[in-house]
Amino acid sequence: MPDADRRDMQEKQLLNHMADKEQRPLPGRSNHDENLSQSEKKFQEAICVLLVELCERFTFFGIVCNMILFCTVRLGYRNYQAAIVNMCFVGTSMLTPVLVGWLAECLVGRIKLVCVCMFLHFLGTALLPVVAFPFEDIYIDRRHILHMLTKREQKIVFYFALLTASLGIGGIRAIVCPLSAYNLEDCGPKELFSFFNWFNWLVNLNSAVVFVSISYIQKSVARNLGFLIPFVSVLMAMITIHMVRGEMIYKPKTDSSLLTTFGVIASALKKTCCVRYRYFSGSVTNWLDHAKENYGGQYSETQVESTKLLSRLFPLFAFQILYRTCIMQIPSGYYLQTMNSNLHFSGFVLPVAAMNVISIVPLLILVPILEQINSCLFNAKDTGHSPTIYIVVGQLSAALSVMVAGFSEIHRKHFPQVEQTLSEEVLLVSSMPCFHLAPQYILLGVAEALVTPSCSLLAFRLVPERIRGISMHFLTLFNGAGCFMGAFFVHTAHAGTQGNWFPHLLHEGKLERFFFFLASLMMVNTLGFWTIAHRYNNLNQEYTNEFRGSLPEEKLLKHEKAIKHYDAVL
Repeated sequence: MPDADRRDMQEKQLLNHMADKEQRPLPGRSNHDENLSQSEKKFQEAICVLLVELCERFTFFGIVCNMILFCTVRLGYRNYQAAIVNMCFVGTSMLTPVLVGWLAECLVGRIKLVCVCMFLHFLGTALLPVVAFPFEDIYIDRRHILHMLTKREQKIVFYFALLTASLGIGGIRAIVCPLSAYNLEDCGPKELFSFFNWFNWLVNLNSAVVFVSISYIQKSVARNLGFLIPFVSVLMAMITIHMVRGEMIYKPKTDSSLLTTFGVIASALKKTCCVRYRYFSGSVTNWLDHAKENYGGQYSETQVESTKLLSRLFPLFAFQILYRTCIMQIPSGYYLQTMNSNLHFSGFVLPVAAMNVISIVPLLILVPILEQINSCLFNAKDTGHSPTIYIVVGQLSAALSVMVAGFSEIHRKHFPQVEQTLSEEVLLVSSMPCFHLAPQYILLGVAEALVTPSCSLLAFRLVPERIRGISMHFLTLFNGAGCFMGAFFVHTAHAGTQGNWFPHLLHEGKLERFFFFLASLMMVNTLGFWTIAHRYNNLNQEYTNEFRGSLPEEKLLKHEKAIKHYDAVL
């Protein structure tokens, strides 16, 4: 019996072992399936982000491309007022991602906020075709108009729609399509430069597709473009809801905060201006040190040292304000020039949005060439290569573009005037073909290909990892300030010259003087940046040698190494 019992036990153990072996998955299969599912999810995330960004760009440029035409023809605005509205809308759309990003980190959850922003985006784009789009009025038949709003009510709803649309755009750019979702922390300078070049290339390729689509729709089914924009907004909302349900919304690290950086600067300024702290807080090497806890401030040494590194980029950001003002001439001054030129080509009328494609083509051509140049420079023995030379050349190209625009305006006035119909309005325009304005668009496209990736690289690379997101936020803030600076210049030029430098009828004014004035300011801006560009050639080396050991955790690491070395000597 004991032998029989022992035999039964062995058989049971053998059967259990075989059953476990059958139920156990093959080695490596679970890992393979898991890796496959992760790769499929990442591919799906990439497709969704690209589709959302394409839809967002379509709605954004659909509004920008028609803003001046609507304001001047339908609302009766002067040219300078329409240009100011357009630049303020673009500037607000640049600033709202920073605001929404801060709200998502500090006050409201990301999922709730993205749903609110999608609703605001749809509300804004749905109101535009009803009261504020430069096509035929929405009607049921010729006797029953869908809306009977006065001019004042139409303006109120128009501005409300622009505000809600810009808030929605900010939420989409900050939450659904953030730059931090690309995991660039471990990339070197060469990889970062390559990423920002191709990222800029893809964004502009997206913009080119949008402009071509808008131009075709304006030419063939113009009355339906107003309805197409809210439809695209709904499509974007559906894709975003799918991303939310599939947990594809990226959640960035919350190592630093924009408010912390502003708090450090405000505290240091307060202590610096206070006479009592000036004489009794002790000697400090930098004015921001007043915000440290050691000197009576409220912030740790890590936070202050990070802010000091970020503050060294402020001159770089400041010199981008006037450059962004020149770029904003495409949807303002250049748009007015194109609108007042002959748009007829081979028997049909070109949409004004078609000229924007000309500024994108040189960028799409230059980026692959720059990529080859950068790879050669970074592979060379000279490791001190810096993209500041690209910024100088790009800003010089922007100054030349605005100067060429001034000469083109003089050249345009020499042509006789002809009648041209835009949005069912007959306008007196110059008979000069609009393609004569192509050089100024091309020069601005070259400038964008050189400046934007280089500034993004410097803003991202030359600060510690914990504040790279804050650095990119500050770059966005200064770019938005450039848009509002352009609006300020237009208002000042019109008010100071009684409408002569930014006239409502271009053939009766001197718009070229405004372009020459802006070009001279841009030349001075370029020379000013060239004098300080050397600071950013060796900034990475200075950060490595000077600041890595100044943070508390790195000081502690050095201290432990010193103790080990001292023990070894003993």
